[in-house]
Amino acid sequence: MGRDEAVYAQGHAESVVRSQYWRSVDNSAAYLAPHLRPGLEVLDVGCGPGTITVDLARRVSPGSVTGVDPAESALRRARATAAEAGVHNVVLSRGDVFELRADSNSFDVTHAHQVLLHLPDPVAALREMLRVTRPGGIVAVRDTDYAAATWWPADPRLERWLEIYRAVARASGGEPDAGRRLLAWAHEAGAAQVTPSASVWCHATPEERAWWGEMWAERITDSRIAEQAVGGGHATAGELGEIAEAWREWSRNPDGWLVLLHGEVLCRV
Repeated sequence: MGRDEAVYAQGHAESVVRSQYWRSVDNSAAYLAPHLRPGLEVLDVGCGPGTITVDLARRVSPGSVTGVDPAESALRRARATAAEAGVHNVVLSRGDVFELRADSNSFDVTHAHQVLLHLPDPVAALREMLRVTRPGGIVAVRDTDYAAATWWPADPRLERWLEIYRAVARASGGEPDAGRRLLAWAHEAGAAQVTPSASVWCHATPEERAWWGEMWAERITDSRIAEQAVGGGHATAGELGEIAEAWREWSRNPDGWLVLLHGEVLCRV
């Protein structure tokens, strides 16, 4: 097991994977999109169920995308995603971001979405991503900054959700407020040309609220997050149930609004 798999606090419960299937280049890697072109060789680190991976592959064809993930269950889903989309320029394999099985200077673009925030040593991971990227290529990273999350209406139970989630993430060795740190981490990793940016996910339509609210209602009560919250003494099962109900109430509120901030960096090698 790689270090990245060992500390993935969210686990692979259905509610977690469901949120990952929603991701695409447009909603999760728009900062990278202008730099994609046909013929590029791309590495997608922590590919999960492969929706971003497949989208990248469409954009760089006849180039190829290599997706790596430490979890075989994620790779099975990614293979199914590629097959269902009819995308064949994707190679998927098990891999550890700290020890990528690739020669130096192998890829034109190395990409990671929502990976560094889970890792005990994000700088080491960035160094490895820089190593496998060709001169003139790009390392592209995007991560949430949970401390900057904001929503309406106010609800102390949702404030408690954020407090518990950040405590669990840190207890697992991650950094839930990674977004604001990406520029500093890139500099520490030795990246000389770094372009920082930021973007948000906004969930405010009835459909978006229903999807997000129910997903977190399930995740906070039935996932590795819930297990670690109770087992680590960060919350009681009863409290997690109250938070789940708060998310469901928020999702039904016509005034419900949520924004998650993401930091981004493009490192030119």
